[in-house]
Order: sequence, then structure tokens, then C-alpha cells
Amino acid sequence: MWLKPEEVLLKNALKLWVTQKSSCYFVLQRRRGHGEGGGRLTGRLVGALDAVLDSSARVAPFRILLQVPGSQVYSPIACGATLEEINQHWDWLEQNLLHTLSVFDNKDDITSFVKGKVKALIAEETSSRLAEQEEEPEKFREALVKFEARFNFPEAEKLVTYYSCCCWKGRVPRQGWLYLSINHLCFYSFFLGKELKLVIPWVDILKLERTSNVFLTDTIRITTQNKERDFSMFLNLDEVFKMMEQLADVTLRRLLDNEVFDLDPDLQEPSQITKRDLEARAQNEFFRAFFRLPRKERLHAVVDCSLWTPFSRCHTAGRMFTSDSYICFASREDGCCNVVLPLREVVSIEKMEDTSLLPNPIIVSIRSKMAFQFIELKDRENLVEGLLVRLKQVHANHPVHYDSSPSDDDMTSSVFYSTSMCSDKFGDLEMVSSQNGEEKEKEKSPLPHPEPLTVFQQSGCQSPDSRLSREQIKISLWNDHFVEYGRTVCMFRTEKIRKLVAMGIPESLRGRLWLLFSDAVTDLASHPGYYGNLVEQSLGRCCLVTDEIERDLHRSLPEHPAFQKETGIAALRRVLTAYAHRNPKIGYCQSMNILTSVLLLYAKEEEAFWLLVAVCERMLPDYFNHRVIGAQVDQSVFEELIKEHLPELAEHMNDLSALASISLSWFLTLFLSIMPLESAVNVVDCFFYDGIKAIFQLGLAVLEANAEELCSSKDDGQALMILSRFLDHIKNEDSPGPPIGSHHAFFSDDQEPYPVTDIADLIRDSYEKFGNQSVEQIEHLRCKHRIRVLQGHEDTTKQNVLRVVIPEVSILPEDLDELYDLFKRAHMMSCYWEHPRPMPLRHDPSRPYAEQYRIDARQFAHMFQLVSPWTCGVHTEILAERTFRLLDDNMDQLMEFKAFVSCLDIMYNGEMNEKIKLLYRLHIPPALTENDRDSQSPLKNPLLSTSRPLVLGKPNGDTIDYQKQLKQMIKDLAKEKDKTEKELPKMSQREFIQFCKTLYSMFHEDPEENELYQAIATVTTLLLQIGEVGQRSSSSGSCSQECSEELQASAPSPEQDSVFVETGKPPQDPRAFPEAGEGDWTVSLEHILASLLTEQSLVNFFEKPLNIKSKLENAKLNQYSLKALEMSHPPQPELKLNNL
Repeated sequence: MWLKPEEVLLKNALKLWVTQKSSCYFVLQRRRGHGEGGGRLTGRLVGALDAVLDSSARVAPFRILLQVPGSQVYSPIACGATLEEINQHWDWLEQNLLHTLSVFDNKDDITSFVKGKVKALIAEETSSRLAEQEEEPEKFREALVKFEARFNFPEAEKLVTYYSCCCWKGRVPRQGWLYLSINHLCFYSFFLGKELKLVIPWVDILKLERTSNVFLTDTIRITTQNKERDFSMFLNLDEVFKMMEQLADVTLRRLLDNEVFDLDPDLQEPSQITKRDLEARAQNEFFRAFFRLPRKERLHAVVDCSLWTPFSRCHTAGRMFTSDSYICFASREDGCCNVVLPLREVVSIEKMEDTSLLPNPIIVSIRSKMAFQFIELKDRENLVEGLLVRLKQVHANHPVHYDSSPSDDDMTSSVFYSTSMCSDKFGDLEMVSSQNGEEKEKEKSPLPHPEPLTVFQQSGCQSPDSRLSREQIKISLWNDHFVEYGRTVCMFRTEKIRKLVAMGIPESLRGRLWLLFSDAVTDLASHPGYYGNLVEQSLGRCCLVTDEIERDLHRSLPEHPAFQKETGIAALRRVLTAYAHRNPKIGYCQSMNILTSVLLLYAKEEEAFWLLVAVCERMLPDYFNHRVIGAQVDQSVFEELIKEHLPELAEHMNDLSALASISLSWFLTLFLSIMPLESAVNVVDCFFYDGIKAIFQLGLAVLEANAEELCSSKDDGQALMILSRFLDHIKNEDSPGPPIGSHHAFFSDDQEPYPVTDIADLIRDSYEKFGNQSVEQIEHLRCKHRIRVLQGHEDTTKQNVLRVVIPEVSILPEDLDELYDLFKRAHMMSCYWEHPRPMPLRHDPSRPYAEQYRIDARQFAHMFQLVSPWTCGVHTEILAERTFRLLDDNMDQLMEFKAFVSCLDIMYNGEMNEKIKLLYRLHIPPALTENDRDSQSPLKNPLLSTSRPLVLGKPNGDTIDYQKQLKQMIKDLAKEKDKTEKELPKMSQREFIQFCKTLYSMFHEDPEENELYQAIATVTTLLLQIGEVGQRSSSSGSCSQECSEELQASAPSPEQDSVFVETGKPPQDPRAFPEAGEGDWTVSLEHILASLLTEQSLVNFFEKPLNIKSKLENAKLNQYSLKALEMSHPPQPELKLNNL
């Protein structure tokens, strides 16, 4: 265990300790008398001395000391009761600390660093032990308090766990604490008087990987858009990395891939996620992937045990997995023996008598008169009790109907109702269907064509006798296997059955074994009538999905006789339409038609439907959706496997993405579209037994077989031709039917015959050379590369949005890049902490690129405050509300990036007339509303006056008489009116007041504010005269005393914060506004623009160059703090936005 460092003098301990190992900075010592042959007397003397010196406990026989070169003072940092224990600590020091200490120049720094690290390890060990004893230990609460104080997140930012570690800054490690929360990775260090804080959102992480650097053999590297960060010296690096992977995966999929991703029930509310929940999720994911079970399956227990395997006549050690509807077993030795027992097939679960030979045994009996014996089960009582409860529930939800007909050869009876495991014949599997079975099924089935379409496959020239004999040999081998290992879904799955599958499943057994291996047979039996109901509900409906299906129906295996007639086409249409109706999130995706066509050749229509369900929802998750994320993830995994297994090819092909794009159809169609059908079905055999692993290894085998030619290829096109020709010449020598070509019969007119490859040989090579990938390794690689793929989509979205926006604005591309990041982060922060979370409304990957990220009025107000140049003090928020209403054309209360940037571009780079036009539009409907919360701001006199003479003095003593210019100006504006693109509505008196208020607020704290205030007072008076000149009829009470003077008098001094606010009087009665007469007093945009142009100070204000870069830098620093401040001080009800 690690010890709190305390200084000791080594010379006083020389007689009690013997040095075993030493390095520059550490010494491993053994207590004298321990581990010495013939040293009993010495050991007893030292033990007696220990008892005298320390009566509380015996001294540990091994210890590690920190030694600083040139010093006689040493510090014990670890001790151990055994040599193995102390060696673990020594190895950790060598791997994590020894090489690091050389970067320090000062001895005191070395001592301080090591002591700090050891103390942190002790604290982490303590917290880990406490976490095991109670749900929320005191240490975790202390860490939570520090986390909140150091990073100032809102309360909704839940801390999941924390670790002691080092963050590398160049060659210098910074000892500190790593905090993992639901949305962020944070690091805090205060070392040698310097504070370091890092906040990295999970959605910003581009790559998460384990690597090594010059000093350390194992580090965790976090890569973001701008930086790489290395973290090391963890007490348990494996645990930390898995926790990071889980958090990154959950957060990225929740926020970036919400198209089809559904969180586990325990993770639905992110603020409630705990470390234990994430560990359980990881276990669940592995369990479902390993046994290829439905996503809804929830793991209840994992226990070590042994299973009686009659074929080997012994108990096989492994683990039992129990879930909602399954009992599964996996041997410790990979591939030795796996068993899947659906609870629907289980008849009873019984405890047997406990003996020395059979400790804690239970017997699980299934309906096919077979029993499974498990022994060495810990906590057997609770395990069996839980299993019996779930067994009763499963049988209640899906009643089991036993078949009383012993001669029934129907598919379902052959799978579920087999009468004896010891039968010498598996005759009901030797034919697709007997005549009696056909008649019975026709009576039961409401579907027009329930039978497999295999009959069409054999309608051609007769197969050679040699092929038929090989087929009979295969059937005989399978029958022997069924007798020994079982014939139902509950069969023992061993290496022997994998070899049989690799040889190719016999045609007559193929469809049934696909059902067993995928466990689609359980879904089929559990949902009687479900498919028929779907067909009735879906047929006849017309929508985009059905149109796509109709378009692809005749492209599905067009060379096969089964799909040259309406019978096969109709069956394909029903299956695809029913599935689209069942799962609208997926609907229909290209390549599903090819896969379903092949399924219909070997299975009945309803069986083909459930096989399609198994493939789309379990075996190839996220493959068949709008963005085919799952297929792209596996392409990225495939690239890494190429680098690992075929390094020479990877080195030659600088860009492996070209190979990945070529191989995309391999994964989407399981080689069915690019290989002759009779060969490709053997690949599908392996896929149903081994899952995606079979496709990975076969892809590697194909590349290896063509590696020499690929390395000599000059471009991607030539590589595509090489692979296409090779795949088109893969034959199946054992196929009993006539050969059927693939969709892409390349090089059919070659002068020289191309060498033929047998599919059985290719598959055998793939297992022998590349079959060592485990499910756990593949799932880890998928998790790693999912981050890369999702971030790749995000980058594509960003580049496409910027490509559209850049030509339309004058903002520099690099500034637009930063603006997009700020805009996206504003959306993300609302997803992090707001309730209810608005994510489904705002981020939709299926929408056009420019519309994928949108923000609401509150996020827009924050962005406006951070990056807009039009800051108006307390008036800024009101101006932001009006801007949002103006830009929200479709009234969906959301704004996309393009509209936001276009508005900013006018503010920063627009000409004066464009800026005034924007301001004008912000003060007329729809931006300004009747109940705008600032539209009734109090003025000393609410009515405007035009009685003030339009003659003002200038500082130099000159005077300007605007009266003479007025009539000519109006005539000129009348001529120009027809030239404008679209005439804006005229501004009423109330709206004009708000326009003036905004201008006054914008001038506040400007260096030239006094000149600007005088200029705007002049312009205001001029505009009031213009309004009266254009008035059709005068109103007796339309004006009061000197409104322009009031506007000027209300202008604040530099010490004031607001303009149009009077503290001493209550707001005026809204009725004081003469609304009936207000419509008569109007002023147009042209009037306002022409008036403003008469004042040079106003022209200078609106035309002065503005720099957005400083605003962007400030926004990046303050965006989080502004959001946190808002979350800690939520708006009062009376301040909520109106008309939103």
C-alpha cells in the first residue's frame, strides 16, 4: 500500500533493512530476516525488536523509499506484505514516475512532486474503498464541492467521478485532479504556485486513445481541434480509460447522433448518471454484442460458474449471464463453448443437492427434453429466485403453445418442438418443407406466399452428381452434430460448429440455421400474427419510403428467376414495407432490398421478416439509417485492422479511406452485391454465426490475396478493378444449384481466363489468419472510431455551412469559423443544462446542413451580447429580442447560423444605409410588438412636438437653417421611392420613440457621445417636422411641449447607465399615447436616412470600421461564465420574452 511520505534517516536503519533494488530516485528494501534461507534467528531478533518499537502493529517486511541524490534524508512511500505486492508498486513507479523526474532541475521540486503524487494516490485509494462501502461517500462529496468551486458550472453539471493524475504541459507534468462530469472533462492543478484549469467538452473531443511518450509507457491522449493533452500516472489507467470512453460515447451519441440512438433507461436523465450506471452500461453493451441479443435486454447478473458439457464429458469453466429474457453462458476460453437459453424455451429451474463434487448446482430444463447443469454458483438462492420470477413473467407475457402433432414437419415445430435430442435423424431439416407442412401452413397463414422462394433456384439445368453428393455429406455431418450438441436455439456452440459453418451450410438447412444463430426464431415464436398485422396495416399506403421501395424492387437480384416473376417481387415488397412500418426511424435504406431478397430464398416470408429485424436492429446496429453511421464506424475500424494486419499494404495505400469506400458495399450487403450469389451465401452463413467479425476477417483475407497487385496499383480506380475482378471470380464448388453471377460481372470479355478462388478456401484462410479478433476488441474499436466518424460528420456539416455562407458575407472565413463554433456551443450548452432539453427540436442530422444547429431566443440574446457591436447597456437585451423576432421568418422560435451571421455582417461591415435600414426594421412590426416590454418606457412627456425652430447654432458660431432644405428633400425622396426594391411600412410615432431610444443607448460611452447626442437631437427635430409636413390632417391634441427638448434633456451624462428611465415618477398611463391619431403621424426609412446624412458625426459613427476579432476572443473566454450566471439567476416571470 502507498504510505504518507515522512522523512527518515537511512543510516539508522541499515541494520534492520536490506536493499533489494535501487534506482536514481527509489530504493526497494526488505526487512532483515524475511525471505532469507537459514535466517530464522535473525528474523526472530528483528521481529522482537519490531514488537518493542511498535506495539500497535508488525512492520511490513517490504518498503520503497524516495531518495534524492546527495541527501541523507529518505521518505518511505510504499510498503507491502509480500514481494509480489511491493513489486507492483515498484513497477508502477518505474512506468509512471522514474523517467518523468529527469525533467526537474531542482531536488526540492522532485521531492515535492513525488510526495504530492503519492498523497493523491492514497486519497484515491481511500475514496475507492469508501465508494464500495456506501453510495455517496464523504470523499466524493468533498470532491464535488471542490469541482463546483473550481469550475463554476451550473448545478445540473453532474460530477461522475474523479482521479488523481498528471497533465503534461510540454515536457513538464502538472500533478492535479481529473474530474469527469456528464458533459465535460476537467483538470485542476495548483503546483509550485501556478494554477492550471482545463475544461474540455466531450463533444469537442476528436480522438481518445491510449498512447506513450518519451517519458511514459502508457498515457491517455485527448485530441481536440486545436490541442493534444496527455494525462498519465493514474492508479488504475484501465478503469479511467474505460470511464472516459463510456462518457464520451454516451455524450457524443446523445448530442450528435440522436437520429436513432436510444439511451438505456438508467441513462435517460443525464443529470442522474453515476459511475456505477456507466459501468453497468459497458457490461450491458458487451453482453448484447457478444450474444447478439435485442437492445432492450437488460443484464441482471454475471456470475462465475461451470457448465456440464456432455460432448467433452466434463464441466467447462465460464460465466453465466442472466437478463430479462435469457440465460447465457460463455466459457473462459474464447470459442470453447457458448450457450444461449431464451427463457421462453425454459421449462424449469431447480436447485440440486449440494455435494463436494457438485457444489451449488442448478438444473435448467428446456422444452426439447434437454437439461443444462451449472455448478459453483455463488449466491445461488438469490440467483434462482430472480430467474424464477423472470421465467414466470416471460411465460405470462408469451404463453408457450406445445404442439401435439408428432409428425409435423413445419419449421416452427422443428425448431421449438423437437421431441428428442438423441434422435439419429434430423429428417425434418433435410427438406425445405414437406407436403403436409405446406398444406398446414397455407391454412394458417393469411399471407399470399408464405413459402421460401428456393424452388426457383433449382429450376434450371440439373446440378452435377458430385455436387449433390457433397451436399449429402454436409447434411450427414450436420445431423451427427445435432445429435451430440443439440438442434434448437439452445444448442452448444463450439469450435466444431464454426468449422461446419465455414464449410458452407447445406441448402436445405440454411434458412433454419440462420434463424437459430441469429435467435430470430425466438422473435418469430414470441409474436404470432405480428407480421400479418403489419402487412395489412402497411400495404396500400403511399409515402416517400414506399416509393423508394417500389423503385428498388426490380433491382433486387434481377438475375435470379425468383425475382423475375411477380410472386417474388410481391413477397419482397411486403417484407420491406412491413419493416418500414415497424421501424420508421430506419424505414427503408438501399441495400436492404438485396439482403431481404436473399433471405426470402432460404426462409419463409415471415421468417425472412424476423431475420431482417435481427440484422438491422441487433447484428448491424446503426447501419440502415439516414447517415449509415454504423457502416462508417466499421469502415474506420476496418482501416485500423488493415494497418495492424497488413502493414505493407497500408504503407503503400497512403489514404486508406479509398479502400474503405471500396469496401463499404461489402459491409452493407454482406458481399451479396459484389460476389456471385452461390458464394456470397456462404459469407452470410458465417455472418449469422459470428456476427460482424466474419465480415472483417473476410475483408482482410480478400485484401491479403490481392496485396501484391494492390501495392503495384497506380490509383484508386485500378485498385477497384483489381478487387472487383477477384470478387467476381470467387466460386462455390459445393453449390448444388446453377451458378448465378453477381450484380457487377466485370471483365467478362477477358482474353485470358482469370484464376478462380473457392469461397471455402477463402473463408478458411480468413479464420486461420485473421480470426483472433474478439467481440470485446471489436466493440472497443467501434467505440473509439465512433467518435472519429461523428466528429467527421460535424466537420462536414461545418464546412458545408461555411461554404454557403462565406460568399454572402464580408466577415473573414477564419472569423466565421470561430463564430460557427460559438453558435454551436450555445446550442450545446442549452442541451447540457436546460430542462426540458430542447435537443430533439434543434439538432436533426437529417435536415439540410444549414439547419442542423439552431438556437432559440435566449441563446440568441447571449450570442448578441457577446459578439454584437450594437451594445446598448440594459437596452441590449431588448434589442436582441427584437432582432430575433425580425430574423425568425418562419415563426418557429429558432434561428439558424446563416440568418445570425447575415445580421452580424450588416452590423460590422454594412454601409450606413444598410445599418439604418436594419435599425429601422427593428422598430416596426414584427420586430416591435404592441406589448413589447420596453415599448411603454416612461418619458417626461409622451407626445412629440414640432414647434421647435429648425435653426441650430454650430460650435464655430455659424447657423444652419434646415427649413429651406425640407421641401426639396421631400420632393427628392418622392422621386426615389419608385426605385427602391420594396417599400417598408412607415414608422408611427410610438415606433419612432423606440428608434430614438435605441440610438441614444448606442451612443452611450462612445468617445464622441456629446457630439452624437446633439446631432441626434437635431435630426429628431428635423424628422418631427417631416412627420408633420406629411400629415394628412392635424390633430388638436397631437403634440405637447417640446418633445425634442425632452429627448435631448433625457440624454444621460457619462455617469448615467440608462437613457430613457426616470426614477422619480411612475410610468405614464398608456392611454396618454394618442393611438387613434398616431397613424396619421408617420415617417419613412428614406426620411430617417436623409436626415441622418446631414450630420457628419452620425455618419462617422455608422461608417467607422469595426473589428470582430476582439469580440470573438472575449466571447470564447466568457461564453461559459455568462451561461452559468444565467443558470444560477434564472429570469423572473415578468421578464420572460413576449410573443415567443
